Amino acid sequence: MTENLSERDERPWLAVRVEASGDNQAVIDALFAAGSLGVQEDGAAIITHFPPGTEPLRIETVILSSDSDARITMGPAPKADWSEWRASVRSHRLGKVTISPPWLAGQDDDALEVIIDPAMAFGTGEHATTRGVVRLMQQLRSMPEVVADLGSGSAVLSVCAARLGAKRVAAIELDHDAIGNSEENVEVNGVSDVVRVIEGDAGVLLPLVSPVGLVLANIISSILLELLPIIRAAVVPGGHAILSGILLEERPMMTDAIDRGGWTIVLEDSEEGWWSVLIERPR
Repeated sequence: MTENLSERDERPWLAVRVEASGDNQAVIDALFAAGSLGVQEDGAAIITHFPPGTEPLRIETVILSSDSDARITMGPAPKADWSEWRASVRSHRLGKVTISPPWLAGQDDDALEVIIDPAMAFGTGEHATTRGVVRLMQQLRSMPEVVADLGSGSAVLSVCAARLGAKRVAAIELDHDAIGNSEENVEVNGVSDVVRVIEGDAGVLLPLVSPVGLVLANIISSILLELLPIIRAAVVPGGHAILSGILLEERPMMTDAIDRGGWTIVLEDSEEGWWSVLIERPR
């Protein structure tokens, strides 16, 4: 289970400062993959924060896997004003779906509402990559009965798929710290009978839950490239995948990999420098 509000107030956030040895983007991608909702570049340094309970060793490992010579400084952040941060989180209307934090729930009567507690920062409607996937999901003629969500984080995309009509969703997440938050979000949204949260490596688990009609993968591009053949093998002919977590400047590289992998691009979405794509496995 995630912490309650009083527990969060008593525990500091983890402040992280990274001086990359080369291109900052590899480190930024790694920070987003680890659960950061946003980064700030201060000259040559990259600054971000992680919520209470985050293991510093896990963050250090993720950073060094992207840049082995990076200089990392971590420590407790000054106590933040929770009410001020909470006020900055808003609902997002995306087609017929609205993603809302619990304190803003129930304000959009004509939408399919998905309630996501952003406390653990593993995926909310606050990031453009999430919004891109939700928009593209709604462009399918119908939601497939079986869906796999890779790197599911808070399970926001899994819950959206269930609310849009999926009958069985495998929410696969490697990070143990995200599991409690995702299970809570699944329960709050009343889709526990549809969404199953599974802890483990997507490359190992996806073949075990296949065949599927749709794969959702909001993951950094380097991992997407590794997973593309596994995703194709898991998706039924005529099925789809939605890929996100891709920088707009990486689009040429990704479209080339998609084409070489035997996929057809159906639709694209971009926002705030991030690119998402709906692809189809030909029959």
